[in-house]
Amino acid sequence: MQAATQPDSKLLEATESPSIAARPHIITLPRKKLVRRRDRDYSQQLRLGFQLIFLVLNLRIGVQFYQWVRWAETAGAAREVTRPAGVEGWLLIAGLMQLKYVLLTGELPRIHPAGFFLFTAFVLMSLLLRKSFCSWLCPIGTFSEYLWKLGRSTFGRNFTLPRWLDLPLRSLKHLLFGFFAYAVFSMSATTIDEFLATPYGLIVDVRMLNFFCYLDGVAAFAVLGLIVASIFIQNFWCRYLCPYGAFLGLAVWSTRSGLLAESPHASIALSARGPVRRLFP
Repeated sequence: MQAATQPDSKLLEATESPSIAARPHIITLPRKKLVRRRDRDYSQQLRLGFQLIFLVLNLRIGVQFYQWVRWAETAGAAREVTRPAGVEGWLLIAGLMQLKYVLLTGELPRIHPAGFFLFTAFVLMSLLLRKSFCSWLCPIGTFSEYLWKLGRSTFGRNFTLPRWLDLPLRSLKHLLFGFFAYAVFSMSATTIDEFLATPYGLIVDVRMLNFFCYLDGVAAFAVLGLIVASIFIQNFWCRYLCPYGAFLGLAVWSTRSGLLAESPHASIALSARGPVRRLFP
C-alpha cells in the first residue's frame, strides 16, 4: 500500500522538467473528412443549363414587355400582348419597398405584387443556398461571366486590380445599396403605398425599359465601359457595382454556414469553381 501512494520518480522528473512544463498546450481541431467523388460531376453542366434557361426566359420577358409597352403607347394600334409579371424581378427598390410594406402591415402589395414574391424568393435562396442566385440564375451575372471568359480566351488572361484599388471599389455597391436601403427604411408603410400608387411608381418598369431603349451619350458610354471592363476583369459589375449583389451578399454573410455549406458538393455546385467566390469577398 505504501508503494502505491508514492509518486513515480519518472513522473516527477517529467513534470518538473522545465522544457516540458514550459511547452504550450496545443489544441488540434478535427479535420474535415475528405470526400472523393466516385461518379462523374455534372454540376457545371447543370449550372450552364440553368443559366441559359433563365437567360432565354429573361430575354423573352424583355421582348414581351417591350411589345406590351408599345401596344399601350400606340393606344392599341400595335399587336396586343399581356404584360409579363416577371419584369418586376428587375425592380430592386420596389421589391425592397414591398418587402418592408408586407413586414409592417402583413398585407400583400396592391401594385407590382410579383416583385415582392420574386425579391423574397431571391433573398431566401441566398439565405439557404448562399451564392446560388448570382451563379445560377442572374442573367447579368451570366452575361458578365461569359464576357470575362471571352477576354481570357482572347487575351490569354484576366486582370486583377491591385488591393489598394480593389478595396475601395468593392465598397461602391454597398454604398449604392446603403443609399437605397436608407431611403426605403425611412419610409412608413403608408408612404410606401402612396409612392407606389403615384404615376412614377405605376410605370417605374416602363421607365426602366425606356432608359435602356433611349440611352443618351453618357449612359451609352457607361454601359460600353462596363462591358469592356467585364472582358478584362472577372465579374466587374457583380463585384464592384451591383446593389442587388450587395444585398444578397449581406444575406450570405448573415448565414455564413448556409444550408449546403458543409455539403461536399456545395462548393462546386454553388460557387461556380472559383470565380463567383469573388462576388462576396
